[in-house]
Amino acid sequence: MIPSVFLASVLAGAVVSLVHAIRVEDRTLEVISKTAASVTFVALGWIGWSAGDTVGGWLLAGLALCALGDVLLLGKRTFDPGLLAFLFGHVLYTLAFCAALPIANWPPAAALPLVFAAIATIRWLWPHLGHRRFTVAVYIAVISIMVCGGFSTWWRLALPWTAMVGALLFYLSDLAVARHRFVHPAFVNRAIGLPLYFAGQLLIALTIGM
Repeated sequence: MIPSVFLASVLAGAVVSLVHAIRVEDRTLEVISKTAASVTFVALGWIGWSAGDTVGGWLLAGLALCALGDVLLLGKRTFDPGLLAFLFGHVLYTLAFCAALPIANWPPAAALPLVFAAIATIRWLWPHLGHRRFTVAVYIAVISIMVCGGFSTWWRLALPWTAMVGALLFYLSDLAVARHRFVHPAFVNRAIGLPLYFAGQLLIALTIGM
């Protein structure tokens, strides 16, 4: 318990530092803070995982891929590899949810609002995506399935609420990323999106071993 509280505190401090670095345009502090926050949520997942925990193993692997994606997104020319790292991270989270609750047992009603949200998001972003239209459409489909899995595992009592809320916060943070990257770059996108993202990863990491 104490290591988890300590790491969660480190993560929170790193996120505050990250948002401040972006506001004052301190690139060095931004890189250090974001890397520290990403390494910390992986460490949180690691200390909760034990051999034989299949669900936790998939979640931990997803956390590691997302941390890689965070580092890649720091580069000016590595957005696409970063996007792919997050895409496969979502796939691993989805595999974790499938391991906790077979997809045949996911309530169909959980998918309906996500389908409408995905369609609305694609229509919103489509004019701005250029050559990334296919990749982003696939990404939206995958993250929607992942969120559906997080909700389903909570609804069926297969995983704690942290999985569901973590997945939802990740989804919302990606909307902020998309707005910043493709529609309207602004500090507010990152000031809102980054805390949502790291809070989501924190909750997913805490799901491991619960």
